[in-house]
Amino acid sequence: MKVFPAVDILSGRCVQLVQGKRDSAISFGRPIDCAMRWINAGAHDLHVVNLDGAFGNSSENLALIREIIRETGVTIQLGGGIRSFVDAAGWLDSGVGRVIIGTLAVKDPAVLTKLSDAFGRDRIMAGVDARNGSIAVEGWERTGGDYVEWARTFEEMGAGSLLFTNVDVEGLQQGICIQPVSRLIDSVTIPVVVAGGVSSGPDVRALKEIGAYGVVLGSALYSGKLTLREALEAADEKG
Repeated sequence: MKVFPAVDILSGRCVQLVQGKRDSAISFGRPIDCAMRWINAGAHDLHVVNLDGAFGNSSENLALIREIIRETGVTIQLGGGIRSFVDAAGWLDSGVGRVIIGTLAVKDPAVLTKLSDAFGRDRIMAGVDARNGSIAVEGWERTGGDYVEWARTFEEMGAGSLLFTNVDVEGLQQGICIQPVSRLIDSVTIPVVVAGGVSSGPDVRALKEIGAYGVVLGSALYSGKLTLREALEAADEKG
């Protein structure tokens, strides 16, 4: 199973939020420094989120994200503020390995088909953010419809993988809730990467055992509650 350390960028800084709330941001310095920290510790992939994009200002961190792409040389999956085919195509052309399409996929599922036709399914990841069993969109401000039904739609429309975020436990460092993850993995045939609440080696192992393709590590990694080495060992990541 793959391990994706998170590099979330807000106002030019690498931060971690609690429950997606901007005023909860804790800064950890320059994004490139955080990215290199995890690569030097053994990461082979990164999960980068343009939080300014998610909050409506998609252009603010372009140079910083391009620096990460250029300097790290690892596979990067990128989300946050991708509001159109043109936005997604621009990032894919710039060297991002995968783009994460969230609110846009709910508003216009056909964009997944257009992107997968143009760039290949493997580079198109749909975001499935769930709160109380419903998909959450627009910065988790609105919910609508069963998250599994949306996931199936995304797969049918061309997504090559899914990023599942359990909003109910995200950022709390209190462990995962396995049932909704298991339900999703059993309902689709494409790879599922899991975010939200992952706080220990046993959390990582549990996700590996139910068939998760990967796991995103955020708050617990930055706080030191879970080390990257512990996560890599629990995931048994190969290369």
